[in-house]
Amino acid sequence: MSNEVHDPEGGVAVPTHAAEGESPWKRRALVIGLAATACSIAALVLIGMNDGAVYAKPVDELLAQRAKFIGRPVRLEGNLVHGSLLMRESPCEYRFRLERGAATIEVRYPQCVVPDTFRDVPDMDVGVTTEGQLQADGTFLATSVLAKCPSKYEMKDREKRGEKAPHTASSPRP
Repeated sequence: MSNEVHDPEGGVAVPTHAAEGESPWKRRALVIGLAATACSIAALVLIGMNDGAVYAKPVDELLAQRAKFIGRPVRLEGNLVHGSLLMRESPCEYRFRLERGAATIEVRYPQCVVPDTFRDVPDMDVGVTTEGQLQADGTFLATSVLAKCPSKYEMKDREKRGEKAPHTASSPRP
């Protein structure tokens, strides 16, 4: 007996169910297996992305969630605390403090080269972004430092008041 329906006009035969020997359970098992594999791959990708994530946090938020970020890569944002920028020659290292609101954190940057705009200029807030890790002792070990320069519009207003940009200010380097 044939499992095909014939077209009375002499058309193509169409099977009415699966080929002999193939049960519906085999097809379901295949679909379930493929779905499980796809879910596993998606989970691995998401977990891998989470481990490589770099969080961007202002000083006050980082310190409020200190335990969560110890030893993890973080991009820290704050303003340079005036008078805190120090440079040590041997071994070469910069130390400074960043603040936001009432929160302040000590930062260590164990390299000799910093951006030209990274200066402690009196009466001028210098925004700083650092990347690195929060240490268990509460200090931040930076691997990079970026000093934000005020926008050209903000600098025009400052120039009218007699101020200079951090990279053109005549203050000595630390």
